Formats: sequence, structure tokens, C-alpha cells
Amino acid sequence: MRNAVAADIDLVKEAQSGDVRALGLLLARHQAAMRAVALSILGYGPDAEDAVQEASLIAVRRIGDVRDPAALAPWLRAVVRNACRMQVRSRTAVPVGDLQALAPPSGELDPEALLERCAMRDWVWHAVEQLSPNLRLVTMLRYFTGVTAYEDIAEVCAVPVGTVRSRLNQARAKLSEALLATAGGAHGDVAALTEARRAEAEETLRAAHHGSLAEALAELWWPMVEVTWPQGKRTRGFDYLVRAMERDLGDGVRHRLANVVAGREVVIWEDDLINPPDDPFHCPPGVVWVNFLEEGRIRRVRLFHPVR
Repeated sequence: MRNAVAADIDLVKEAQSGDVRALGLLLARHQAAMRAVALSILGYGPDAEDAVQEASLIAVRRIGDVRDPAALAPWLRAVVRNACRMQVRSRTAVPVGDLQALAPPSGELDPEALLERCAMRDWVWHAVEQLSPNLRLVTMLRYFTGVTAYEDIAEVCAVPVGTVRSRLNQARAKLSEALLATAGGAHGDVAALTEARRAEAEETLRAAHHGSLAEALAELWWPMVEVTWPQGKRTRGFDYLVRAMERDLGDGVRHRLANVVAGREVVIWEDDLINPPDDPFHCPPGVVWVNFLEEGRIRRVRLFHPVR
């Protein structure tokens, strides 16, 4: 027992310093005990497995919160119990869309805090990129943006809420498997990709404010890009989007880039919309751009106004 605790202490310290392999070993060592806790609360079935997978992802996010490395085992059991309680709550008839499994503490929205260490961030993103496009999109929205409510994700993806729940369950299962399988491997530099995509987003919005949006879009988007608007309207090409942006900007609305989430095939922008003082309700407070890439250029865009 003492040897096991001593091994945990060393691995926790290494994981907290950003060692992906150490964190992978910790998850593998404690999977059986975590599963036992879930089974004792939820019984045999998919709910228990979902709770273990959710707890594993929470452990990835929160390993830095472990103050006593010798107490890792009881900490993990507590994480599983909380995940089980979430499962029980989600069985009620009222839809629950605020289960912030991976959200930062204290209600702050800081996606970068999800992956505090560079190596760990790249490891998790490598696993996310292994998901199918449908599973990857719900995962990116749920865990890396402010679009966390199941109902909002369903609207963005144009699917029923039940499909969102099912896809997230599948994504958690596959992510847990991928994280354990790839802990010792090499992973791409997500920071560099995100920085490049952020620069593109900033340049696009800057061009809009300076009246050169069409030229900026021509550099980054396909000429016949398909845009789906929040009300369901669909347009092709740049013209309608440029006119809509120019109209809002002319009325005094300003865009401020709040967050960029970058994958190889999907890039999400979150913008704050700042209305003029004399017309504070001209636009909703924010807009989310879900950009689907093809050959490095944006082919489709889905716009969504999150409710705040």
C-alpha cells in the first residue's frame, strides 16, 4: 500500500509539472477503483461507465488542484461520486444544461485554463482530433466555448437535444480511450495553430471595421461559402454577410473577439457585440461563428447568438 501511495506521489508531482505520460499512468492505475465507485452508486450499465469517463476528463482538467499527492485515490473517488450525482440529476424530466464538468472553477470562462500545461493541452487536443466530425463539434462547443447548454449545442448542430446527449456520451468514451492510448506519444503544437487562427479572426474583424471585409474574406474563405444565420436563413458568397456587417457597424455596433477554439477542420470564434449607448439592444450581446474548413479555407459558417 505504501509503495502504491509513494508511486502516486511521484506521478502526481510529474503530472502537475506537465508530464502527460505520468497523468496517463495515474488514470490507468486508478480506473478499476473509479469504476467500482461508479458501480456502487449507479449499478451496472452505461451510466456508470459514462460517470467514470467524465471523471477521467475532470481529472485531466483538475490534476493541478490536488494539494496532497498522497491523497490522490480519495480525491479521484470524490470526483467519480460527483460525476455520478450529475448522472442522477440528468435523469430528471427537466433538461439540465449547466453541468460544467470541465469548466473552470468559480464560474470564470477561461478555455485556456482547461489545459494549463502545453504538453497536456496538445495531448488532449490530439485526442479530440481523433473523434468523428459530429462528436468533435459537440465536444469543442461543450468543453471549450461558452455554448455549454445542451439546448444551445443542439441548435448550433441542428439536431435534437437527445442526439447531443448521445454524442457527448460517445465522445467522452472515445476521449477516455484515446487519452490513455496516446499518453506516451508525440502531439502537435495546438498553441501555434490556435494563435494562427486567432490572428486570422482578428484580421477579419479588423477589416470589417475598416470597410475591407470582402477583401479579407477572399483571402481566407471559399468564394461560394455557405452561411447559416441564427434565424435559419442560408446565403452563399460574401455579399450578404458583408452588407449585414456594414449595416451593423454603420449603426455603431462593434465586434470584440473573446475566444478562438481551433481544430484542423473546425474553428470557432466567440465575439462580444458592443452596442452603441443610445441603442443598447440593437444586437444580441454576442455571436458565435462555427467555421468549417476545407483545404485550409472556410467552406461553411454557422452563426449563433448565445443566451446570456
